[in-house]
Amino acid sequence: MNLTLMTTFTMPAERLVCEEALMSDLTGKVALVTGGSRGIGAAVSSRLAKQGAAIALTYVQGSDQAREVAKQIEADGGRAAVIQADLAHPEAAAHAVEQTVRELGGIDILVNNAGFLTYGPVAEVSVSDLDRVLAVDVRSVFLAAQTAARHMGEGGRIISVGSCFNGRVPGSNFVLQAMAKSALIGLTKGLARELGPLGITATIVDPGPINTDMNPADGDTADFQRSLTALGRYGEAEDIAAAVAYLAGPGGRYVTGTSLAVDGGYTA
Repeated sequence: MNLTLMTTFTMPAERLVCEEALMSDLTGKVALVTGGSRGIGAAVSSRLAKQGAAIALTYVQGSDQAREVAKQIEADGGRAAVIQADLAHPEAAAHAVEQTVRELGGIDILVNNAGFLTYGPVAEVSVSDLDRVLAVDVRSVFLAAQTAARHMGEGGRIISVGSCFNGRVPGSNFVLQAMAKSALIGLTKGLARELGPLGITATIVDPGPINTDMNPADGDTADFQRSLTALGRYGEAEDIAAAVAYLAGPGGRYVTGTSLAVDGGYTA
């Protein structure tokens, strides 16, 4: 009888200790999350903050959403900074990193989440769309990483949010996204090799169909996207946030130069 009581009360306590350790493993770290005001970016910002990191998040439009994310982080006892940055402009990424350093005292984790989504027949792709996709999804990632690496020390993390299109293009109309997100692979491998001796890792998280306002689980193409996954369902933004948190934390210290697919088996 006593043994039963001891088991009943000991196990929850152990779980609480494990959960507390998990949620505090980024204490003292500073993270910049680009595109952190909604969807995956907001989930990543919130998750890293709950694990102890101070958060800077960028937005292009919708300052109210960005400030709401920051307000919640601060209400939970964290620190947050909101930065307006259109990453299509060459100077914006570096400025966002430098502002993070000024306002929060440094940068340990860079999450390149911002992206520009457009799709359509390749014959109809405009030069302006091509330029903006490459500017936001590739150039800004390089420039943010370049600037962040100057401030990071041992244990620095550069994490980019890619796409399941890296490994599987399900049909026509996705040429720009497949091209831009695939470019992150070469960039990340190069960063991993060059920054590895400094103790800085570089990785990618590749989401599959994720339920956000940009790709809702009840959207016009949702059933088709679900059919391409092994699990037969959409993921949630928190699934991506959990993967980013793993790579940003102690568990990710020996992971670099590679991609982590969080896609429900989309590329299986």
